[in-house]
Amino acid sequence: MKFYLISLGCPKNLTNSEEFSARLLAKGHKMVFTPEKADEIIINTCGFIASAVKEAKDEIRYALELKKKGTVKKVAVTGCLVERFKEQVEKEFPELDTVFSITAQEHIEDVLKRRGTWLEPLSQTLYLPEYKMSLTAPHTAYLKVADGCNNRCAYCTIPFIRGNYRSKPMKDVVREAKLMIENGVKEISLIAQDTTSYGMDLYGKPQLMELLEKLLKLKGLGRLRIMYGYPHRVTKEIARLMASTDKIFHYIDIPLQHIADPVLTRMNRHCDAAQTRRTLDMLKTEVPDISLRTNFIVGFPGETKKDFNELKKFVKEYEFDNMGVFEYFREKGTAAYSMEQIPAAVKHERARELEEVQSRVIDDINKRLVGTELEAIADGADFGRTYKDAPDIDGKVTFTHPVEPGSIFKARVVAAEGYERELEPLGK
Repeated sequence: MKFYLISLGCPKNLTNSEEFSARLLAKGHKMVFTPEKADEIIINTCGFIASAVKEAKDEIRYALELKKKGTVKKVAVTGCLVERFKEQVEKEFPELDTVFSITAQEHIEDVLKRRGTWLEPLSQTLYLPEYKMSLTAPHTAYLKVADGCNNRCAYCTIPFIRGNYRSKPMKDVVREAKLMIENGVKEISLIAQDTTSYGMDLYGKPQLMELLEKLLKLKGLGRLRIMYGYPHRVTKEIARLMASTDKIFHYIDIPLQHIADPVLTRMNRHCDAAQTRRTLDMLKTEVPDISLRTNFIVGFPGETKKDFNELKKFVKEYEFDNMGVFEYFREKGTAAYSMEQIPAAVKHERARELEEVQSRVIDDINKRLVGTELEAIADGADFGRTYKDAPDIDGKVTFTHPVEPGSIFKARVVAAEGYERELEPLGK
C-alpha cells in the first residue's frame, strides 16, 4: 500500500504521525509525497479549537474529492478530531473508509485493512515507540516526554482530547534521545502539553531537572530546546542549569495566556501575575541572554479594557522574542463556554492592537541585535534559525554565505527587519 500523509496541528501531534508512519514503513508499505501516487490518504487531525476543526474538515473534504475522482482508493482519518468528536466524524463523512482513535494508531496496519470506526481508550502509559521516523529536517526532532494535561484551564479542550497527564519513563526518554543522536539529530526539542510537569505522575514530583541532567550526559548531544513550560514550574535550578551549559539553547516557550489577575482567575490558570513576573525576572537574571516565547489569548470572557491595557503594557515591558496572539474561541465542553462572551469585533480589534504592540517590540529588539553575535543552526545551506527560534514555529534567518545544513555555529547579525534577519556565519 502506498499512502499519502496529511499531518495537522502541533508538534505533539506530529510525533504521533512519525510513529504510525514508521510502523507502516516497517511493514513494507510506502510513503509517497503527492496524493496522485497514493492508494490511500491518511489524515492525522487537530481538533483543539474551532479553526483547527475547520481546517481538518476541509482536508477531509479535499481527500474525499480525490477519492470520488478515482485519484485514491481510500481515505482514513485519525487524531484529535476523532478523539474529541468520536462517531460524529463518521456520521458527517460517511464516505470515509476508516476512522480511528489515537490509541488505535498503535496497530494502524490492522485498522486500515478494515472499514469502519475504531475507537479505543487512551493509553494510560507512554513508552519508547517501537518505530519512529522523522517528518522534520534530518538534523532536528521533537521528543515527546509526556501527553495529556491536568491543568484544566477553562478554555482548553486538551484534557478531554488527550486525557490526564502521562509521562514517558525517564529511561525511555533518554533511550529515544540517544537513538535520535545516533541518527544525526543535532537539535532535540522536548515537548509535552506541560513539559515542566514531567515525571509528576510517575515519580511523585516534577523531574524535568533530573531528565535534563541525564540527557546532557549523552555522547554526541548537540542542543536541547525546552518547549511549553508552565510559569510557576520553571525553577531557578532549571534556569541555572541552562545558563551553565551550551548544550541547552537559552530559549524557553512559556505560554502565559494573560497577565491580568481577574482574567487569569477566570481562565483557571494556577499562576497569578506576581508569580509570572517573578519567573520571568528570575530567568532574565539567571540567563541574561534568555530568549522567551509565549502565547496570549485576547477577548476571553470578562476581559475588560483595563485588563487588556495591562496586557499591552506587560508585552512592552518584557519584550518577548516571539509571541503568538489568539482570539478566544468558545469551545463546547469547556468551563468558559457558558461564560458571558465578548463580541467578535472587540476580540478582533484587541488581537490587532496586541500584534501592533509586539511589532514595535521587535523593532526595538532588532536595533539592539544588529552587530551582535549569537548561535545559529542551519536548516539549509543559506537559511536557518537562531537559538531564539524554534523549528516550524518561530522566525527564520538567511546567511551571507553558504554553510553546512545541520551545523550549529556562531554568527553576526548584519541586518534585521521584523522577523527577517540576515546573519554572517563566523569561522571557528
